[in-house]
Amino acid sequence: MRTHSQTSGWSLTEQDPYNNVVRTTIEAMAAVFGGTQSLHTNSFDEAIALPTEFSSRIARNTQLIIQEETHIANVIDPWAGSYMMESLTQEMADKAWAIIEEVEAMGGMTKAVDSGWAKLKIEAAAAEKQARIDSGKDVIVGVNKYKLAKEDPLDFLAIDNVKVRDGQIERLKNIRATRDTAKVQAALDALTASAESSEGNLLELSIQAIRLRATVGEVSDALEKVFGRHRADTQKVTGVYAAAYDSAEGWDQLKKEINDFADAKGRRPRVMISKLGQDGHDRGAKVVATAFADLGFDVDMGPLFQTPEECARQAIENDVHAVGVSTLAAGHKTLVPAIIEELKKQGADDIIVFVGGVIPRQDYDFLYEAGVKGIYGPGTPIPASAKDVLEQIKKALG
Repeated sequence: MRTHSQTSGWSLTEQDPYNNVVRTTIEAMAAVFGGTQSLHTNSFDEAIALPTEFSSRIARNTQLIIQEETHIANVIDPWAGSYMMESLTQEMADKAWAIIEEVEAMGGMTKAVDSGWAKLKIEAAAAEKQARIDSGKDVIVGVNKYKLAKEDPLDFLAIDNVKVRDGQIERLKNIRATRDTAKVQAALDALTASAESSEGNLLELSIQAIRLRATVGEVSDALEKVFGRHRADTQKVTGVYAAAYDSAEGWDQLKKEINDFADAKGRRPRVMISKLGQDGHDRGAKVVATAFADLGFDVDMGPLFQTPEECARQAIENDVHAVGVSTLAAGHKTLVPAIIEELKKQGADDIIVFVGGVIPRQDYDFLYEAGVKGIYGPGTPIPASAKDVLEQIKKALG
């Protein structure tokens, strides 16, 4: 059986980031011991920014050292006969089978995915894990224990989003100016016709259109005419974070402050958690939404891939006090100022904006100058960010 492993992005930390080299090595070793035939090791700075050439080289060499210097890959089953490993494997298999039976009872995986069940199970596990970290029950070295008094600055890969966008637009213009427009349109029409009739091979027709230099967007539009556009499920789990947060200190006080706000203002503080642009990483956003809801906030979730205009419109229609932007794809210096400007343009500059995710500390001042009221990077305990958001909302309301 061919298996693929990717070292977990969950364990990467912004704080004391060179610890991530050790974490990634242990995770990669575990994957190799387990017999993986394909492996991706994350770079140590991926919780801060896109990887640099330096960090990417270390990630690559982690694999090469395991392969070339340890000779583990020369052994088919290094753990063969280990009672501990056999016991753990059996336990995992039994629990996996219980989930498979649950899925079968629902009518199969397609129905489970369509109902949102599978995504909610993942998000519940993520919320529970985050609560254990925030409460200190699970130790993350450099984050909630053995913390550095001062973090040294780290070189990171800076992306000029405007330059990248302008360059891509220019390439698209050049492609459209030099291709055979009539042939491209005919290929796209054939794709739409095949989707309508359910005859023909959609993959083959898509490849033909792209070889004629149709863009991915144009191919998607041709199919959308028939199939419509997928709307990601925005359900969120409730109660999971609160149940796993094993530290009442500060939690009950913060819930009281939120209740006091509701009594004074006639409604609860309302926040909208949003994902802008082409950033589809929404697990962290869902965890934040779950924890905020458990604390007593009214929480709205924006759909994936919103534009700043769409986000501002939804925030205004839902009458929120704050918009939280989750960003993990290096678009924060373009998209965050854009949502702030759009809120102003639509007459809602009283809605505050806060940001969380993978944001280099060197970019914090830029975002604050753009009007951001709070920035919460990886490792920020959610109750701490919730407390600050509440205070910023109170300040905005006077």
